[in-house]
Amino acid sequence: MMLEAINSSRLPAVFTTADKATQMRFIDFFMANISNENTRRAYSKAVGQLLLWCDDQGVTSFPAIQPTHVAAWIEALGRTHSVPTVKQHLAAIRHLFDWLVTGQVVPVNPAASVRGPKYVVKRGKTPVLEAQETRLLLERIDTSKNVGLRDRALIGLMVYSFARIGAALSLKVEDVYTQNRRLWVRLQEKGGKQHEMPCHHNLEAWLHEYLDTAKLWNDRKGYVFRTIDRGTKELSDRPLPQANAYAMIRRRAKQAGITKPIGNHTFRATGITAYLKNEGSLEIAARMASHASMRTTQLYDRRADEVTLDEVERIVI
Repeated sequence: MMLEAINSSRLPAVFTTADKATQMRFIDFFMANISNENTRRAYSKAVGQLLLWCDDQGVTSFPAIQPTHVAAWIEALGRTHSVPTVKQHLAAIRHLFDWLVTGQVVPVNPAASVRGPKYVVKRGKTPVLEAQETRLLLERIDTSKNVGLRDRALIGLMVYSFARIGAALSLKVEDVYTQNRRLWVRLQEKGGKQHEMPCHHNLEAWLHEYLDTAKLWNDRKGYVFRTIDRGTKELSDRPLPQANAYAMIRRRAKQAGITKPIGNHTFRATGITAYLKNEGSLEIAARMASHASMRTTQLYDRRADEVTLDEVERIVI
């Protein structure tokens, strides 16, 4: 369990020299305090890097880790990693030591006074597809088999409901239901939030065709989007992993002749941008995307890109 928690092939002295109570408090930070698997993975990587760095500096206990150590590690990290990564690593360390302080393992949080690098974001970096590119990608999917119906429904779900890939892949058959004669989806979003959305008529048709053809409606506790069994070439009962979804999306993009480096998040950004281009409200878009702040939604708004291009074309030489 410990090796998995810190993502390392060797245990740092900070951990091995600690007493059993401290070791358990440390492990509980990952296993009991963090419920999101992606957050747990990212935080364990950051903590593992710091503790191994402390090993190299001769720091062998949690109380011995001082603000100067954390600051030096953050500075070194900034030479090889992006600013968002450095800020995420620092956040992980702060949360860990807050946990250790409340557990009376250390008296103060050594990361509390360490300032991370400044980072101001006004525009998201996620590649966004134009409407015609999205239509082309969807039209090029061979829907004569269940795998094609699955892929079209998955991409459609992310485009039309602004669903994160994690929420889309965790969708179960019982979370697809009819209300007021319209199909709805119940998404389990970040932070344990349950988010319900009515389906666009295209998405409704694609979900119905997929679930009908694959005969999944009666498996209410089963996942909607599943892997393909290697032996039978049919849908299994296992959920589709994010890495497989990413590979599928890149493959489908290549088939459609799309060269943009798109990924799982592209379709969420594409749907939000398309909605706003059609005079949708930013406030409603934030609600549909289950964003806590409209500032986050604004990062997906690429309408200004077209204005910028139009203005650039005014430069005649």
